[in-house]
Amino acid sequence: MKIKKGFVLREVCGEQVIMGEGIGALDFGRLLCLNETAAWLWKQAELQGDFTVDSLAQALCEEYEVSEEQARIDVAAIVGEWLKVNVLE
Repeated sequence: MKIKKGFVLREVCGEQVIMGEGIGALDFGRLLCLNETAAWLWKQAELQGDFTVDSLAQALCEEYEVSEEQARIDVAAIVGEWLKVNVLE
């Protein structure tokens, strides 16, 4: 998976949000607010380029004190939400 072109993480009024820029903004038309961990995962997804749930879960385990199993569950949930709002391909 990877982040669709035109979607970026920005800070708006102290909140971390995913927003569409350019063509991405035409179909998206909203802001997706992220908590601190989800914003961190988005940045990791940007760095990895082509990522998997497992690759993000491993990065999460290296950064935070969380079990591999819990990391996979949490990352799968977040990635699932991103897929539902169509910001990944």
